[in-house]
Amino acid sequence: MYNLIHIVIPVYNEQENIKATLSEIKSKVKTPYKVFIVYDFDEDNTLPVVEEWMHTNREVFLLKNKYGRGAVNAIKTGFAAVDEGIILVTMADLSDDLAKVDEMFRRVNEGYDIVCGSRYMKGGEQKGGPRFKKLLSKTAGISLHFLTGLPTHDVTNSFKMYTGKVLRDIETESRGGFEIGMEIVVKAFKRGYRITEVPCCWCDREGGKTRFRLWKWLPKYIRWYFFAIRARYH
Repeated sequence: MYNLIHIVIPVYNEQENIKATLSEIKSKVKTPYKVFIVYDFDEDNTLPVVEEWMHTNREVFLLKNKYGRGAVNAIKTGFAAVDEGIILVTMADLSDDLAKVDEMFRRVNEGYDIVCGSRYMKGGEQKGGPRFKKLLSKTAGISLHFLTGLPTHDVTNSFKMYTGKVLRDIETESRGGFEIGMEIVVKAFKRGYRITEVPCCWCDREGGKTRFRLWKWLPKYIRWYFFAIRARYH
């Protein structure tokens, strides 16, 4: 049985949001946790806010991205900081449904290797955000679920909880951004790992600027979409 969650949060100038995010984690997550804030550069305006928070909250740590700038490398840095146990990836913009973290943790302790937060299963919801982006992610998630049997309706969502075992076993190839979560899920499914989902509500950010680059990263998501198709039928 696991008893601790390692929460990885990639950041890029999230001064407007990070204190509220940390406060929400503190109020909504009852499972013991450690938070790793992963940043790219020393001038990031997130850092002073986190450093102030750390004076009275010893469960929060700052990590500098060691693989090169960008979201995917920040996430990999967070993964590398955790030798074993449970890792949750969440965003610093309050978009993810942190009230679901304890439920996700319970599902891991039931024997699942990956638990996906799902906007598109029954009980899930998305509020705001670009309509075209939502259409693409929903189409990808639901179609892969029915075409391949992938046990989530929302494979593109970054809000996922992993066991250290599955992360150590899967060599990631992603070089773009948040598609790394999709890559891990489709590879883990191919290898027979247990995957499940919980319904969650995703809300578009109110402050700061998103790092998501739809047109730049779309081909990378498409790569893993067809990887999943080929793995199912070949």
